[in-house]
Amino acid sequence: MSQAPLGLSLLALVLAAIAVDLLVGDPHRLPHPVVGMGRVIARLERAWNRGSARARRYRGALLTVVVVLGVYGLAWGLLTLLGRLGPWLALAAELWLLATTLAIKGLGDAARAVASPLARGDLPGARQALAGIVGRDTTALDEGEVARGAVETVAENTVDGITAPLFWALLGGAPLALAYKAVNTLDSMVGYRSERYADFGYASARLDDLANWLPARLTALAIWLAAWGMPGMRARGALAATCREAPRHPSPNAGWPESIVARLLGVQLGGTNVYAGVASHRATLGEPREALHAAHIGAAIRLMHGGWLAFLAVMLPVLLTREWLT
Repeated sequence: MSQAPLGLSLLALVLAAIAVDLLVGDPHRLPHPVVGMGRVIARLERAWNRGSARARRYRGALLTVVVVLGVYGLAWGLLTLLGRLGPWLALAAELWLLATTLAIKGLGDAARAVASPLARGDLPGARQALAGIVGRDTTALDEGEVARGAVETVAENTVDGITAPLFWALLGGAPLALAYKAVNTLDSMVGYRSERYADFGYASARLDDLANWLPARLTALAIWLAAWGMPGMRARGALAATCREAPRHPSPNAGWPESIVARLLGVQLGGTNVYAGVASHRATLGEPREALHAAHIGAAIRLMHGGWLAFLAVMLPVLLTREWLT
C-alpha cells in the first residue's frame, strides 16, 4: 500500500492530483501509463488468444493477473525506489501517476466539444465530435440522439474516469489506482462478448464489474446528494427510482450513474444504438419529461463535477479511518 512521502496525507496527494488534472488534463506529449498498458495488452492478446474455448479462457485469466499485478508491482517498486533516492522524487512521481488515472478535464472537454456545435445548430459537427468518444454509429443521429450519447458518456465515465480511480487511490495510493486503470483498460480492449473475446476476455470483464461495483453505487449516491444544491434538478425520488431501474441496464454498474443522471435531468436515456450497422437495444432509464438537447450536456457536466466532489465527502470517513489505522 502506498505511503505518502514527506508526511503528506494521501488525501492531500489525491487533491493535488485532481488539481493537476483540472489544470493540464492529459498532455499528448507526455508518456501516459494507460498507453503503455494498452500496448502490452495488445501484444499479449495477439500471442495468447488462440486455441480452444477453454484454453482462451485460461490464457485470458492469466493475462488479467499478469497485467494487473504487473502494473501494481511496477508502480509500487518505482515509488519505493524513488523514495530511497529522495522523498521529493517519490512525491512528484506519485502525484503525476495519480493525475494520469483521472479524466475530469478530458471528460468535460470532450462533452463540451459535442455540446458547442450542437447548440449552434451544427449537427454534422456535433455528430463528428460524438463519434470520437462513443462506439455507436453517429452519422444519422438527430439532435436528441446526439445529446443522449454525450449525456450517457458523461454519466458512465464519471465512474470509470473519475470516482472509481479516486476510490482505489484513496484506499491504496497510485499503485492501486493504476491497477484499477489496468483492469479498466483490459475490459475496454478484450472485455467484449464477441466471438473473438467472449472467452479470452471473460476474466477481464468480470474483474472490471467487481472493481466498479461499489464505486458505481457510491457515485449514484454522490451525484444525487450534489443535485440537491443545484437549481433545476429533480432530486426528489430520483435515488429510489435509480435503485429500481439501474438493474435493467445490461452492465451491472453503468445503469447506476446513467439512471441517476436521467432522473435528475428529467430525460430518458438508453434505447437503441447502432454499432457497425447492427442495432443494439437497451432498456430505457428515466422518464422523458423533456426532449434531450444541447443544454442537457452542460447539465450533465455540472452533475459530474458535483458528483466527484460529493464522492470525496462520502469517502472521507473511510479515508480518515484508514489513516488512523496506519
